[in-house]
Amino acid sequence: MIKEINGISVNYDIRGAGEPVFILHGWGANIGVYESVAQLLAQKFTVISLDFPGFGGTPEPPEVWDVSAYADFTADFIASFGYKRVTLFGHSFGGRVIIKMASMSGLPFEISRIIFADAAGVMPQRSKKQNTRTRIYKAGKAVLSLAPVQKLFPEALESLRQKFSSADYAAASPLMRGVLVKTVNEDLTGLLKNIKCQTLLIWGVNDTATPISDAEIFEREISSSGADVGLCKIENAGHYSFLDQPVIFQNILKSFLKIGEQV
Repeated sequence: MIKEINGISVNYDIRGAGEPVFILHGWGANIGVYESVAQLLAQKFTVISLDFPGFGGTPEPPEVWDVSAYADFTADFIASFGYKRVTLFGHSFGGRVIIKMASMSGLPFEISRIIFADAAGVMPQRSKKQNTRTRIYKAGKAVLSLAPVQKLFPEALESLRQKFSSADYAAASPLMRGVLVKTVNEDLTGLLKNIKCQTLLIWGVNDTATPISDAEIFEREISSSGADVGLCKIENAGHYSFLDQPVIFQNILKSFLKIGEQV
């Protein structure tokens, strides 16, 4: 389905009936990746999944957005449905957006519960090797960006990017590369204390993109506000814990959201 929000045609899916749950996906993903999660939640809830601008079936934003811009846009998307209370499910990049939304004042709806799955938002500690690699890349980029060098070697700069950049960066368009740089370089740790609602953290123990130490920071910072927060660690699961260990992941969701229980 398509909904126009602030001039952008948002691709989204809606199913089920009951209280609303919004699924916010990770970087490079789309609503299809979360099909199993949506199917489970739809047993009890109205489930709305959207493709963020620049992902799946939704066009790119008009300019290089930061996390705040995505949070503002997502808040407008959610508000367009008219719900007063919502539950938010955020994986990876979707977690960043939720953290920002939870810190916004004047939201036209209340966030009643949050489920973070292998969420992003904590700035990783960079090793000496990573810092050295970054310096080499920046030095190479400065040389290869010179007009005479570009004229002689037009493909060299892109080859350097492909060699030194992450898979996400290499796969992105020029505009979305700008978005990625802006978003990953923003540390949201200090905003976690603004989350006041009941929060569930589900994390793959083998997650290397957002390691289990991030989950422990989430738990510590959110609990400091007095919020009810719990962390569930899933063994033999990585960054996509809901795909790596679907049965365990879904059983956790069933317990937390009381799916399948007799009323």
